[in-house]
Amino acid sequence: MRTLAFDGRMGASGDMLLGALVAAGADPAVLDPVEEALPVRYEVRAVTKNGIAATALDVRHAEAGDERDDDSHDHEGGDDHGHDHEGGDDHGHDHGGDGHSHDHEGGDDHGHDHGGDGHEHGHAEGAGPNRTYAEVVDLVESMGLPDGVERDALAVFELLGEAEASVHGTDIDETHFHEVGADDAIADVVGVALLVDDLDVERLVTTPLAAGSGEVSMSHGTYPVPAPAVVELAERADWSLKGGPVERELLTPTGAALLAHYADGVDALPDLDVSASGYGAGGYDLAEYPNVLRAIVGESRGGLSRDAITVLETNLDDATPEVLGGLQASLADAGARDVSILPATMKKSRPGHLVKVVTKPEDAQRVARRLAEETGTLGVREHGAGHRWIADREVRTVEVAIDGGTHEVAVKVGSDDGGAVFDVSAEYDDAAAVAEETGLPVREVARRAEAAARE
Repeated sequence: MRTLAFDGRMGASGDMLLGALVAAGADPAVLDPVEEALPVRYEVRAVTKNGIAATALDVRHAEAGDERDDDSHDHEGGDDHGHDHEGGDDHGHDHGGDGHSHDHEGGDDHGHDHGGDGHEHGHAEGAGPNRTYAEVVDLVESMGLPDGVERDALAVFELLGEAEASVHGTDIDETHFHEVGADDAIADVVGVALLVDDLDVERLVTTPLAAGSGEVSMSHGTYPVPAPAVVELAERADWSLKGGPVERELLTPTGAALLAHYADGVDALPDLDVSASGYGAGGYDLAEYPNVLRAIVGESRGGLSRDAITVLETNLDDATPEVLGGLQASLADAGARDVSILPATMKKSRPGHLVKVVTKPEDAQRVARRLAEETGTLGVREHGAGHRWIADREVRTVEVAIDGGTHEVAVKVGSDDGGAVFDVSAEYDDAAAVAEETGLPVREVARRAEAAARE
């Protein structure tokens, strides 16, 4: 399976994604429909970040009366404006999901004030009208994009609209985008959709995305990083969010929305036969970290996914059956991935139990505390298991036809990271409910549901 993997340790923004996709082999010529529909042009530049050669893709405003430069995509190394975009900044404008204006710290070599009109040197920051959600939809639909590209771009803007509506307690139809409705931000979203389509990948994944830390100034006040819209988008995404590693805003709403739509979350880069790779440049110049987004394209080897874990355990000789019975649900609420309770012989031959808990390393302290609170144990051991190999899991709802009627049953499907299915299992509770209603044995309902899922 042809896979595109992003390394999210320095976050993501719209311009970083554009640069990373071009660096990984996407043809910038596919961006022509955006330049034809909007008064913007894309410029590709080669830059270096802490010794890493990276690609910066700038969106610039085409002034009235300017002739379009047919070679505007090919300015590799030929642009000395010094406009590296903020690593966590989609061109220094209000970040769509909140309508907030950010005061950017450090690493800002644009040579202009983000708080002003943002048009110095012809850069497209906030240029053009600020559109409503409906106006953005109309504009994208007017571009004549390939069906799949249009569908993806509209899905990203819908996520941004839902995030803003949730933050402000409004309805998406009443949502008015701030700078995310401006020309450059539309160029970011539609541009990424076009470049992803050009790479022709079957799957897109990202490792946990760094949000940064510190505070950010918005029109509504000062908030901690990540911004409210990013948190809203992370709730809708498959990938996980983490803080740090620097006091900067590393993940913007535009970057979060694009990856929420496109990317499955993985804990580590998958096994790939690599065919291409590259780095998209951000704008921060940091002392210890190259401010880049790495993209890797390759064929998946069809293995299981690697999941970082640790194992907690404790011995109990005085826990009641009721306490033991409640541990599965209680520890799962705290973050446990799996709980096993085994009979054991304790000192003086007393019967007891060994409780073993699999959890993510970042959840271990919280799960251990919950285990101590629920059982009264005075100690919890941790074994650094390192990782486990797990199948990719998907729950599908299928319809089972019985005596002229249809019944829905949830089915769990296990596959390798190449998409090959090796296990299909009907959810027992669903199958049991249908069996009770129809009079069929549970096993027969499950068999039919699993067969439907395999079709």
